[in-house]
Amino acid sequence: QVQLVESGGGLVQPGGSLRLSCAASGFTFSAYAMSWFRQAPGKERELVAEITRDGGTTKYTDSVKGRFTISRDNAENTVYLQMHSLKPEDTAMYYCKARWGSYVYWGQGTQVTVSS
Repeated sequence: QVQLVESGGGLVQPGGSLRLSCAASGFTFSAYAMSWFRQAPGKERELVAEITRDGGTTKYTDSVKGRFTISRDNAENTVYLQMHSLKPEDTAMYYCKARWGSYVYWGQGTQVTVSS
């Protein structure tokens, strides 16, 4: 059974940091490109960051460049999103996604709230 389980979300003050994790099981994790998306209330889901199968290439949406870092550990079947200098506009549900060709899997999400 394929599972993607996100964790690490929570309430943080502006300027704070969080580290999200997405633990994968039920498929060959190292064969899949991984990404993090987020969706704020009333807004469309947007791509935040993505990483290739071997972790050699990463991409970020402009609004998080220099603040967020995506990484993966293929031995632990886990992808991470380290977030620094968080802003209220980063508040959203964060989802991880696995993709290999037409095979796409989503996690259930973890809530990140940035507020004083």
